[in-house]
Amino acid sequence: MWVASCAASCCASCACEACKGIASGISRRSARIAYCGIFTMSLLVAWLLRDFAQPLLEEIPWINTFVHTPGKEWFETQAVLRVSFGNFFFFACFAVIMIGVKDQRDQRDSWHHGGWMAKFIMWTLFVIMAFFLPNEIVNGYGVVSKFGSGLFLLVQVIILLDFTHNWNAAWVAKDEQFWYVALLVASVGCYLASFVLSGFLFHWFTPSGHDCQLNTFFLVTTVFLGISFAIISLHPKVNGSLLPAAVIGLYCTYLSYSALSSEPRDYECNGLHKHVAAVSTGTLVMGMMTTLLSVVYSAVRAGSSSTFLSPPSSPRAGSGSKPLLTERDMEGGHDSEDEGEMKMTRGSKRDDPRPVTYVYSFFYLIFALASMYSAMLLTGWGNSNIQEDIVDVGWPSVWVRIITQWITACLYIWSLIAPFILPDRDFS
Repeated sequence: MWVASCAASCCASCACEACKGIASGISRRSARIAYCGIFTMSLLVAWLLRDFAQPLLEEIPWINTFVHTPGKEWFETQAVLRVSFGNFFFFACFAVIMIGVKDQRDQRDSWHHGGWMAKFIMWTLFVIMAFFLPNEIVNGYGVVSKFGSGLFLLVQVIILLDFTHNWNAAWVAKDEQFWYVALLVASVGCYLASFVLSGFLFHWFTPSGHDCQLNTFFLVTTVFLGISFAIISLHPKVNGSLLPAAVIGLYCTYLSYSALSSEPRDYECNGLHKHVAAVSTGTLVMGMMTTLLSVVYSAVRAGSSSTFLSPPSSPRAGSGSKPLLTERDMEGGHDSEDEGEMKMTRGSKRDDPRPVTYVYSFFYLIFALASMYSAMLLTGWGNSNIQEDIVDVGWPSVWVRIITQWITACLYIWSLIAPFILPDRDFS
């Protein structure tokens, strides 16, 4: 017994030291990656509990308050919503705490980049506490999550629009024939990929012998939008470009595929069920990876977007000024800080404030909304008949994707025609 106790103490001590070592190894430069790691862990925990925690939840009296025990799908949804709620509350708290952080002299800046051991413990406690909440609160969170997920998808669209315009502007600014050719090749490539994918979608989701008018409407609308983007962007009175139109068109085609592939497996117009009798583990993992990459990209991009996410004090917020400090200098930790101080003149102050490069509170808000979004994906947007080993399947998922496509098209077209319709406003 003494030997076993000693061995257990040594293992616990080693594990603690390992965690401390990992936490101390996270620098300012890798802080955003660490937050992505926390979110990834929450997604995996929710996924595992959804598939395996149903017997345990049935034994918890304040969760199983029913005279007649409901089906396992209800408990699976509860497990996902409770993990999501704990994750949401963790990031929402930091979003509130970080409101108003403008420069690195603010004490909260060090909270944002450090204290990882305490943050991990806090996240764990929030997730555990979510399982002590009454069902009414969790069910209410599930309803609110549908609206929060819609906001997350809207932010994704705005970030994509910002990315495409910045990409096009960066290559045009080089003012060299090579980059103009590269723009043309990239644009044509995106359009070809969009039309080829549309052809496959017509083949898969409008099988002969079945009345698939709804799927046909979705696909025809997708092709029409892609062509409309090109026509409007190349109009002489519109200050547009072919590359953003091609990228947005390809994204709308992807949304169409994502929507149609989310149709129920027994739907006669879902031709994919003829090729895949059941959702395999590989397909499930691919779906989860796509979801994770989408969430992580949106969060990381939210920390570097130049449209509306940079604080007013940040050099990146101004369109015509040259940054005094690069983002690497601002997030590079003590080494870059010391190097910056060595470059200062003797008459300058050593404690000059260095502005943050992105809005911390908005960064956390992205993860909070993403927590709601991931919960909706794992539960089929609140569908009580979710199936094990299936992610993001059901008619709610279909319509969410289609509506997102329409919103994307409207926002992009508005970004093109708004300067023409409202010439007195500054859209720079």
